[in-house]
Amino acid sequence: MEYDNKNKGVLFTNDQGGNPKRPSLRGSLDVNGVDYNISGWHRESKKDGKPFLSLSVEPKGESKFAPPKAVPVAQDLDNLDDFKF
Repeated sequence: MEYDNKNKGVLFTNDQGGNPKRPSLRGSLDVNGVDYNISGWHRESKKDGKPFLSLSVEPKGESKFAPPKAVPVAQDLDNLDDFKF
């Protein structure tokens, strides 16, 4: 039987390389057949110092540092005279 990873994920310890802003954990996650990168940071609450895990999820192939995707151009070109330069 083939392994089914639908709606499952995995996190591995990440080498922070001396940079505390890098995630403590990195991995992947599948949600309804869509693959995501997942990052986790070990944190402590300010109120009582209890440990917790902070998570960030982004679709695979996208990055916070990637250029924004193109915005579709309006199809109504009849009103170009109203556009001010």
